[in-house]
Amino acid sequence: NNNFNSRLGKTVGRLFQSIFPHKPELQGRQVITLHNQRDYIFFRRHRYIFRNEEKVGLQELGPQFTLKLRRMQKGVRGDVVWEHRPDMERDKKKFYL
Repeated sequence: NNNFNSRLGKTVGRLFQSIFPHKPELQGRQVITLHNQRDYIFFRRHRYIFRNEEKVGLQELGPQFTLKLRRMQKGVRGDVVWEHRPDMERDKKKFYL
């Protein structure tokens, strides 16, 4: 779940699941990670590296970028489900995703 725990977070997680196929055609032991931390969504692409029979590491390939959800709406011209407001920045300990 990568910290997409709230109702809004689960909706965002399902959105990304619909964008990326369940059986991606990534080559060479590659993996894509979407991780939510403090309402920022981190996108990273890695490759598995087998150091020996017991140890596995990750090599970051790129691209990498960070997203912040500003608005979610149903469809192209649909109702706004959630929208970020400036007053949401005041409480540094409340997270929405």
